[in-house]
Amino acid sequence: MLPKFKSDQLPLLVTGVAGVAGYNAFGHFRSLYGEKVLGVRPVNNWPLSGDGIFGCDVENRDDFLRLVEKHQVRSILNCGGSCRLKACEFDPAMAERVNVKGVESLLAAVEATDIHLVHLSIDLVFSGEGQGGYVETDLVDPVTVYGKTMVRAEQLIQSQRPSSCVLRISLPMGVSFNGHAGAIDWIQARFAKDKPATLYFDEVRTPTYVECLNEVIEEMFARRIGGLYHAGGGTRWSLYQIAQIVNRVGGYDPVYLQGCPRVEAGPMPPRAGNVTMNSSKLGEVLERVPFVQWPADERFWPDSDHWHLDRGGDWSGSPELLKERLYFRSGWGGTR
Repeated sequence: MLPKFKSDQLPLLVTGVAGVAGYNAFGHFRSLYGEKVLGVRPVNNWPLSGDGIFGCDVENRDDFLRLVEKHQVRSILNCGGSCRLKACEFDPAMAERVNVKGVESLLAAVEATDIHLVHLSIDLVFSGEGQGGYVETDLVDPVTVYGKTMVRAEQLIQSQRPSSCVLRISLPMGVSFNGHAGAIDWIQARFAKDKPATLYFDEVRTPTYVECLNEVIEEMFARRIGGLYHAGGGTRWSLYQIAQIVNRVGGYDPVYLQGCPRVEAGPMPPRAGNVTMNSSKLGEVLERVPFVQWPADERFWPDSDHWHLDRGGDWSGSPELLKERLYFRSGWGGTR
């Protein structure tokens, strides 16, 4: 039995519920703890609504502090920030405001309190120019404005609130609220509309099911674990291989999948390389393997650049199969 929130650790506030990690975390914890779980989305993202979801720009410190105080928040999961690489490159001031000023508001909210903060960072704090397998002590060297602002956010938390937990995640595999955010939804949306999707052979990540990530997050809160941890999955996939999986498991026309090396993609936005992470430190503190492999079914593991062209074998792809096997580790849509 995995540890759960204690009564004095609730209410929980989840920021960034417009993103894949935040959206799924909010739904997961809301199903477990009901009205004791609140969510925050940007004010201008009005289509995202529902019970317990509030419009508040976290970087607006006064508004955010009022919300935390009004609801007597006891735990904060920060999934917020702008991860749009091109937008951050063209508007560094926006990236600074959302990704760094937002963390400053969070730190002001937890100051002089015993609120436990869990902050989700990203593998893109690394350039990926080496062989991957990064550990927590490796020097950060981001190639994007987004990655640089995420480094500054980490540094603020570690210097001002070292008891907080920083989890560097990779690609959280789960549904998005609008059907277009996140790795799976963006790629699938292209294929479903008979549009090409071009992915990179040499950008490599360590994706995780959001279900596993939610359990890790809950344990970090329940045990009030602090520090910096890598939270990447046990399988390494290039963006091209991920698109292969989506294409074949979803039963989409393979003609629409295209691949290229990063160097052919142009200079904007810059792309990282092999940013795979070693999550052994996290496994040691949890005393378990934190993430199952993605996809859990090894039949869905590409073994060549042409794997997605093979439509034979003992299974045929469909959007329904994709939903069951790529969004959910269990293969049937359950969480525990």
